[in-house]
Amino acid sequence: MRITPAGSFLTQLTRFGLINVYLVREYDGFTLIDTGIGGSAPAILNAARTLGAPIRRILLTHAHGDHVGSVDALHTLLPDAELLISAREARLLNGDQTLDPGEAHVPLRGSFQPISTPVARALSDGDTVGSLQVVAAPGHTPGHIALYDPRDGSLIAGDAFQTAGGVAVAGVLRPLFPLPALATWDLPTALESARHLLDLNPSRLAIGHGRVLEAPQEAIRRAIGGAERTVGRVQAQA
Repeated sequence: MRITPAGSFLTQLTRFGLINVYLVREYDGFTLIDTGIGGSAPAILNAARTLGAPIRRILLTHAHGDHVGSVDALHTLLPDAELLISAREARLLNGDQTLDPGEAHVPLRGSFQPISTPVARALSDGDTVGSLQVVAAPGHTPGHIALYDPRDGSLIAGDAFQTAGGVAVAGVLRPLFPLPALATWDLPTALESARHLLDLNPSRLAIGHGRVLEAPQEAIRRAIGGAERTVGRVQAQA
């Protein structure tokens, strides 16, 4: 697993060159953001040991299998580390794929992997986890969240964006790496979330698939423009 520092508090851990999880340093140890696919637990723990601090909590951006695949294995090895995910997304972990009134009534996409680890805390927009602020960012999935670190402006955005294959909003197809788009629930919702995340004026953008972007505002603006054009074409054809 490749270990790449990003600023003073954030470290990217990458498996197979494309699947990222993150360690965020706090006063008491690390918050782990996402867990990757199954089989990632030993490498994640080795990375935390190399960096010299324990993992205190596991925070999930959403319930797709490539983000929750090692939750249960980590829980076995770290039974005191609490598991956190948005309240909306926790339903997907429990197998409930019904849509709420007001949500886009289009089929959910991607692989939702059930887990046996209990959720210790269900999160809402505006909550805090250590130094991190929870930011609702639906679109890729209905309950997707991003995490903003006001200490240095880092934005850990899960699959709200991708940089692998080209910077894009979730749902905009990048042929060199199409999987995030193919697993996105609703592009118009993802576009609105992307605009909201840009308003945070992040100093860096850390995502589930691809490299971390420093000073990402212009790249995000271009990605939003591409998403707007894609939505416009789809609406014109409807």
